[in-house]
Amino acid sequence: MKDTTTTYLDMELLRFTTAGNVDDGKSTLIGRLLYDSKSIFEDQMEAVELASRSRGNEEVNLALLTDGLRSEREQGITIDVAYRYFATPRRKFIIADTPGHIQYTRNMVTGASTADLALILIDARNGVMEQTVRHSFIASLLGITQVAVCVNKMDLVDYQQSVFEKIKADYLGISTEFRPKNIHFIPVSAKLGDNVVEKSANMMWYEGTTLMELLETVPILHSGDDIGIRFPVQHIIRPMSDEFHDFRGYAGRVAGGVLRKGDEVMVLPGGHCTTISAITLADEALEAAHEGESVAVQLTDDIDAGRGDLIVGANHEQPQISQSVALTICWFNQTPMRAGNRYIIRHTTRETQGIVKSIDYRINVNTLQKDTGIDHLAMNDIAEITLKTATPLVFDAYKKNRSTGSLIFIDPNTFETVGAGMIL
Repeated sequence: MKDTTTTYLDMELLRFTTAGNVDDGKSTLIGRLLYDSKSIFEDQMEAVELASRSRGNEEVNLALLTDGLRSEREQGITIDVAYRYFATPRRKFIIADTPGHIQYTRNMVTGASTADLALILIDARNGVMEQTVRHSFIASLLGITQVAVCVNKMDLVDYQQSVFEKIKADYLGISTEFRPKNIHFIPVSAKLGDNVVEKSANMMWYEGTTLMELLETVPILHSGDDIGIRFPVQHIIRPMSDEFHDFRGYAGRVAGGVLRKGDEVMVLPGGHCTTISAITLADEALEAAHEGESVAVQLTDDIDAGRGDLIVGANHEQPQISQSVALTICWFNQTPMRAGNRYIIRHTTRETQGIVKSIDYRINVNTLQKDTGIDHLAMNDIAEITLKTATPLVFDAYKKNRSTGSLIFIDPNTFETVGAGMIL
């Protein structure tokens, strides 16, 4: 009989990010998820218990499971992006616990850039705040279509349904500008565990799923499925040995769609058409390769292709090819960005030089207003700019494909990453 057991490697992976106002309980909620799902090692729990006692806490502080930096533990806030990994029998998860402070907006952008779902926390006592709007807007900007709004600390408002319903209505009211495809509202108490992993006996009026049930069942949407094959060439494999004398493989990671043996493809920006003759992973021959898999592709024709080129489906939607790119950017660096500044631009596997032609407007992430007449961008600013590159880029809009629709800015003097952009 064929074994149909799902192995750990075969399980789906959901990436999600947490965000919210300071002290809304993000780290506590993640700690509760890890604790109640039995995803904490015994020595980790002992360390948290010891740290809780040393801080004078009367009970175990589950937030300490994610606040890893000494400065975070001392201040009781999240500064860096803390990544945590856990699994249930149904799914694997990667959590990005991101900071709530406005001065760490760039950290939230980093944590949310690969997420499938955004978990937005709202303190039931305070309701929708400016940072709720900011973080929801950034999640929308980064193409996250699934949002779970957790109204936390329901125990502190006597588990009143009216409080939850008002916050739900307020959130729907402010999200009209950037409303994602799917919003899920869950009343929780991260500290006590209500509706986190187990159903709450204190909120019998709530008929929806727990947070864990939602995380285990929410659809995982792949950004590149609609536009077909996207395969940035990273490396040319030429063994130059007697055994593989004529072997030429194009190695890379599938950034969209499904590569299949026999597919008609086009190599851009050159525009040469050919077919896929073989797909290999190490020594294993594959019939297909899916988004996220790193493989080597052989082509029927010996064409001129190299690192930075993009292999796409010949019969699918084609990407744009241009040296002028309009994009939304989040600036990471203390040194301001100004029109006329030059940077190294990294897009998929291609690097080129680029110059900022214009700063079209800056987005006020608190009010969502567009501020024009801006002559520079400071750290954590989000804006729309126009970029001119030395060589053509082959790209999609970010909303269609996160990989081919994003790029990063690198300082040519320090080689430090100073900004990240989402192509419009």
